[in-house]
Amino acid sequence: MILKVFSNQNNCMKHDYRLGKKRIESSPEEKDLGVLIDEKLNMSRQCVLAAQKANCVLGCIKRSVTSRSREVILPLCSALVRPHLEYCIQLWGPQYRRDMELLERVQRRATKLIRGLEHLSYEDRLRELGLLSLEKRRLRGDLIAAYQYLKGPTGKLERDCLSGSAVTGQGVMGLS
Repeated sequence: MILKVFSNQNNCMKHDYRLGKKRIESSPEEKDLGVLIDEKLNMSRQCVLAAQKANCVLGCIKRSVTSRSREVILPLCSALVRPHLEYCIQLWGPQYRRDMELLERVQRRATKLIRGLEHLSYEDRLRELGLLSLEKRRLRGDLIAAYQYLKGPTGKLERDCLSGSAVTGQGVMGLS
């Protein structure tokens, strides 16, 4: 059994945690399932690490693939770069605008690799490729998860116990 305890440098009180007779060391951050979490549940370091990994993969694609056609670059980036930016995103989603921009910068760089789209703005490149920004993809994923939660295990739309309304394909409908 592994148990890690986050340390609190600002707190004067020190606690000595033990598991049996073995003392448990404190840790300012912990990595579990590839996600880095610090003692304040700040995900900025995770965003930096995800962007670095994605940029490294993008650099490898840029150096090793000679074709810059949409048919080659888009599937490579979707399969090899985007997973680094979206792995467990429901847990560590960026909390700050600077972290969102850091992740978005990777996709911005990836779309610039495609021949013929370099001169377009980021939004125009996304539209031309039929892609969404990472921020919109996160929002879409959150909305899908919320809808599935409301649908419940029966697959039917459940009544919202707080407001007496339900989500339908047409929007919110009162059930009074």
